[in-house]
Amino acid sequence: MSIVIEQPVEARLVAAAPRMPSIPATLHYDRRDPFAVRMTFPAPATLENVEVCWTFSRELLSAGLQHPEGHGDVRVRPYGYDRTVLEFHAPEGTAVVHVRSGELRSFLKATGELVPVGLEHLQLDLDHDLAELMRDAC
Repeated sequence: MSIVIEQPVEARLVAAAPRMPSIPATLHYDRRDPFAVRMTFPAPATLENVEVCWTFSRELLSAGLQHPEGHGDVRVRPYGYDRTVLEFHAPEGTAVVHVRSGELRSFLKATGELVPVGLEHLQLDLDHDLAELMRDAC
């Protein structure tokens, strides 16, 4: 069984530079990091002309489909019947994109089949991670 899910989505850029009406983006989920999702934007869509990847919680994405969520660098809220707004805040500026809610629901369904919500902790190897931290601390 695969441990990574990748799903391309079409993001409609609302506010950011350079101006691009629609950009391809990719959603990623890795069961080795079961609480997180990543959204990657290609280089032409960024100010620095380099690929940019945002990491945020799966729970934030899921809750943001229903009502406004987030207070930090990533915020998610529903917009109309079939759109979801994702805001990405950085020192360089803010990017606001619309994504079809159906695409996000499909992605979240696939992640839930890989790692059911509420069972993420079973994917973690805390003993190994703690040993790595302690090894580096000496």
